[in-house]
Amino acid sequence: MKLRTLLFTILAALAFSGGASGQGLDYHQFGLLAIQDAGRRKPVDTFARESLMRISGGATYTGTGGKTWTAPDFLLSVLFNTHDWKKEPLVLIPYHPLAAKLGLDVTRKRFSLEELGGASILPSLLQQGQELKQQEKEIPRELKEAESLATRMEALGHLMDNSAFTIVPPPAGSASDRWTVPTPDNPDYNQGQYKEAMDQLAQMAQAYTGNDGFDFSVHSALLRKALRALNPAVYPTDSMLQLEYRYNHLRAFAWAATLYAVAFILLLVANARKGRPKFLTIAGLTLATAGLVLQAGGIAMRCIIAGRPPVTNMYESVVWVSFGIMAFAFIFLLRYRALTYLLAALPVSLTCLLLVQQLPVAMPENIDPLVPVLRSNYWLTIHVLTITLSYAAFGLAMGFGHIVLYRFIRNPVNAARDETLHFWLYRILQLGVLLLATGTILGGVWANYSWGRFWGWDPKETWALIALLCYIFVLHGRIVGWWDHFGLALASVVCFCAVVMTWYGVNFVLGKGLHSYGFGIGGEKYVSALVCVDLVYVAFAAWRYRKIAPRLAELELEDIPEDEASAV
Repeated sequence: MKLRTLLFTILAALAFSGGASGQGLDYHQFGLLAIQDAGRRKPVDTFARESLMRISGGATYTGTGGKTWTAPDFLLSVLFNTHDWKKEPLVLIPYHPLAAKLGLDVTRKRFSLEELGGASILPSLLQQGQELKQQEKEIPRELKEAESLATRMEALGHLMDNSAFTIVPPPAGSASDRWTVPTPDNPDYNQGQYKEAMDQLAQMAQAYTGNDGFDFSVHSALLRKALRALNPAVYPTDSMLQLEYRYNHLRAFAWAATLYAVAFILLLVANARKGRPKFLTIAGLTLATAGLVLQAGGIAMRCIIAGRPPVTNMYESVVWVSFGIMAFAFIFLLRYRALTYLLAALPVSLTCLLLVQQLPVAMPENIDPLVPVLRSNYWLTIHVLTITLSYAAFGLAMGFGHIVLYRFIRNPVNAARDETLHFWLYRILQLGVLLLATGTILGGVWANYSWGRFWGWDPKETWALIALLCYIFVLHGRIVGWWDHFGLALASVVCFCAVVMTWYGVNFVLGKGLHSYGFGIGGEKYVSALVCVDLVYVAFAAWRYRKIAPRLAELELEDIPEDEASAV
């Protein structure tokens, strides 16, 4: 029996409209209820956020009536049927060609279940995708997006029929660990145990629809207490529920991005002004340090919640690489007393954090259980963290390369003579090559342990090797004199395209290989735009350098003693 059946007498007696319910309520206590979803026990606050983000692509939703629904308010409204969600344009279709294929308005991104129900071609697209998957053939983007759309529709459907609201833990001693939805009669519990929880749920529902903030918070807390009493051994502790709730509302990575942005502006202004004002430099360093600490705290909280390293999906790896870039910048800053490292790191790290905020559908921040191949925290820690830290080193080198190229564009003569600047860049590239080589070898060892072979030319393995060879070629060319300082700076930017392909392209563009746990769709426009802008910048710097190259050669000869110059 559905939860709606349990509460029909309450809902029938209430005269409040659906749009009015939930306004001004404090959802803290409700958000601390535990729920089992996607193989994990989590706060209802997390479940509500993930559900709304998965279905609509946003953290909040503004309805046709003008009301802005927060995630908890949306969840409660769907569960207690206080709004007609079938007619609400809520379900996201980010891929316009799919909307056109379904006969929908391509100028819109969200559609109602009623509108999508009229798209008779959708089942055919889903069947085509399943057939191609079974045949292990490449699946077109249109069919992948159709599958994602079906997943969103299914998620909303499960909320509307209450089958997703699994907040009742299994009885103590039960062979099953599956949680269930609250129903009036549960054969697994005697009515003495179960009645208290159902009474509190009914009163919480009445307080929500009646917009009674005090009773809503009280009965939400009492409901959590009653549900925990059913099986205290499996119900998450309040400390763990509070930790994840705080993590959700702290928004550590968004605040870190803000601090990085302000710090970069202050340090840029300080570096541009004569004498480099001390107060601007100190303020920039303070904000950058605060951002790094805040980001480290967010990563630490996520690790405690998940019980594993923070690099098992694209969202986590981008955040971790962003942190690694800043951490390496501070290490090199302390070693060489060079503020240039922070000027190189801040915009790159900031770009990473902005990407995960702008692409919540392509890079969802869900904390999901590990797939079987990743269930080895030892190998996951040493291999994946090493590989992603190499991406961080190369990201820092890429940012540093931009600064060197700017120096060549602005004043090629001084840039060519600045040996210290090029030495600093060379050190970053060395670190990146060391980490990537180590990570690639460790990946082979893990592959032999998990798949029974050290190397199989999987796309992920192949592109990791290509990226490693690119950077080894760059360092070797610098040693043997194949290119000068400008060539090293140019290569540090261009070679990062190989890292982007290894990191993003294999998972989101190729979508092939044994590393399927990292696959995704979306974000191509953002990534392609950034790569194109970078290549244009590099092309302009190369054009500028070629114009001044003869003059630089003359200056180099002038610096050589007369007897040696004649020999040259």
